[in-house]
Amino acid sequence: MRHDIQPNERAFSTKEVAEEVGIATTTVRRYGQILERNGYEFFKDGDRRIFVRTDIDALKSIRDTDLSQDEQAKILVDEQKEMLGGYTETALTISDTYNQSLQNPEQTKELLKLLANELAASREMNVQLRQDMTELKSTVSRLQQDHHVISSGVGNFSQKTHTKMDKMMEQQKNQYETLLEEEKERSEMLKQELQQMRQDQKKEWQAQNEFNQQLEVTVKRSKSTWEKLFDLFRK
Repeated sequence: MRHDIQPNERAFSTKEVAEEVGIATTTVRRYGQILERNGYEFFKDGDRRIFVRTDIDALKSIRDTDLSQDEQAKILVDEQKEMLGGYTETALTISDTYNQSLQNPEQTKELLKLLANELAASREMNVQLRQDMTELKSTVSRLQQDHHVISSGVGNFSQKTHTKMDKMMEQQKNQYETLLEEEKERSEMLKQELQQMRQDQKKEWQAQNEFNQQLEVTVKRSKSTWEKLFDLFRK
């Protein structure tokens, strides 16, 4: 477990780390996973990582390395173990001399100061956590509102589209029925005209036939008259 927090050392949120390192928050989490996979230790609040300045420097090192990220992570882990070894020895020394420090006012004062600094850092972490939670709630609320607006917009658009389609189909149906009715009327008129033409032609044929018959009678009569005249001349 890490014991390297410094007096009045500031804790950083994932968002603040992303802004300082110049990468996305998802990249911060991915770099953190790479480091932890190789044995690196972060301060934790449950499953949530809490970053201090040394962690930010480690993330920058992962970002800028010419090696593979896992190789660079192993180097950082070795450096961290060496650094934490020194802090562990200091912690053991404080633990071993605890009873003595209670009898020494100056040492007691220093110990209380160290505890106060750690408490202040913890409080700062808690404040940051509350701020992050407030931001998260605001983001979720905004996303819910956006979802509602989008859903309403899609519903209204779908309803308007269906209404327009129904209206267009009704208009097409009316136009089709109108054209069909007009076509029936034209067909009926043509039929009547055709019947009238047939009747007129029939009358014309009858008149022509009567004329031919009258002409034939007239011709026969004229022939008979001429024959009588020829007979008179012959006598």
